[in-house]
Amino acid sequence: MHIHILGICGTFMGGIAALARAAGHQVTGSDANVYPPMSTQLRNLGIDIIEGYDPAQLDPIPDYVVVGNAMSRGNPVVEAMLDRRIPYCSGPQWLSEHVMHKRHVMAVSGTHGKTTTASMLAWILEDAGLSPGFLIGGVPANFEVSASFGDSEYFVVEADEYDTAFFDKRAKFVHYRPQTLIINNLEFDHADIYADLDAILWQFHQLMRMVPGNGRVIINGDDANVSKVIEQGCWTPVERFSCQDEADWNARFTDSGERRISIAQRGGAVAESAWKLGGTYNLENAVAAVAAAQSAGVSVARAVDALSRFNGVKRRMERTATVSDIAIYDDFAHHPTAIRRTIEGLRKRFPGQRIVVAFEPRSNTMKMGLQNDALAGSLDGADLIFVYRPEELDEKFDASIGSLGSRLTVCMDYDDLVSGLESKLLAGDQLVFMSNGGFGAARQKLTMALQKKRLTGN
Repeated sequence: MHIHILGICGTFMGGIAALARAAGHQVTGSDANVYPPMSTQLRNLGIDIIEGYDPAQLDPIPDYVVVGNAMSRGNPVVEAMLDRRIPYCSGPQWLSEHVMHKRHVMAVSGTHGKTTTASMLAWILEDAGLSPGFLIGGVPANFEVSASFGDSEYFVVEADEYDTAFFDKRAKFVHYRPQTLIINNLEFDHADIYADLDAILWQFHQLMRMVPGNGRVIINGDDANVSKVIEQGCWTPVERFSCQDEADWNARFTDSGERRISIAQRGGAVAESAWKLGGTYNLENAVAAVAAAQSAGVSVARAVDALSRFNGVKRRMERTATVSDIAIYDDFAHHPTAIRRTIEGLRKRFPGQRIVVAFEPRSNTMKMGLQNDALAGSLDGADLIFVYRPEELDEKFDASIGSLGSRLTVCMDYDDLVSGLESKLLAGDQLVFMSNGGFGAARQKLTMALQKKRLTGN
């Protein structure tokens, strides 16, 4: 079958393309911007990619078009697809019908931590010899790919609540029908498609209706919003995890630097191990993954041992360089809660060293000003804060971060931000670039500038 994918270079749709290719289909696709690394990965799989949305790409007519959620009415190729009555569906629908059917689906949902938790779970299953399939909204370092068809009944999916397609405004995850479901946490986000938190909770309630009675729901027992979802209706056994109070699953750090973890099942096994991550938020991700892996028969001891070899996820506190004893990280944090918890974790891991944050407010919710009240507080734990300010933000955004005082530098230009950082950084600093976009390649530019400075002494 010839499948043509619209919006192929996004992480999710690129994963769909890789899975379709692994299933033996001829795959082509298009996107507005075709660039590495995704374009390179896809071409290495034998997938032809067209830049732009000229309707001519539908000649010869494909058997099926899979439509990404960035596509909308008025797009030339979308209009041609509809006019010519070519069969089409969304990415989540195709995934459900052609990859997940008859498999044990393990879905990882929630506002924060989906990518890392799904990556941990996939790695635990892989390390246990179960060869799971997976589709994750990032690239786990242990796999170096975001999607794999797998060779077993198990399939791990990052279950996003964003809408499915221009013709299907349900959350993506309602298509997945999981046997095992993780809900890490819930907060208001995606203000461009959801009016309020209740609208998000309603989508999660629809997801709960699809988990079978002989399945398993694993939730954060410390999150009141997740509890509201359960109260709306649940027909599946629920297991709660916590890093604070007694629960079905508990996790804690066994050292002050957060380099060793202990995970325990109530009335059952306890296992301890060193690991390479840090932060309470990652400990929550870890205990959720261990609990979910048990539904595939992986013991607590085996799962925790696997986490000692878990190497993280690209763009999730990924240490990309160390230059002149300045550590540089790339992180996807863009919600105030994620920003705050990332800084807290770094502070505990590197006590006594300066935490420097470079932040790009890029999400639709942030640009709409709906997170202004929480932003300064989320950044307050850093010693120095550099913020790139896009032109479309207003004076309310400026006022919201003004309380950060002399620690704050606001830049309207990426190059000015790089220059400012270069002049302020000291040996021992821990510098984190936080953005859900490319940040104007500021991290790469700064790394090169620091390397040049080290070589030349200027």
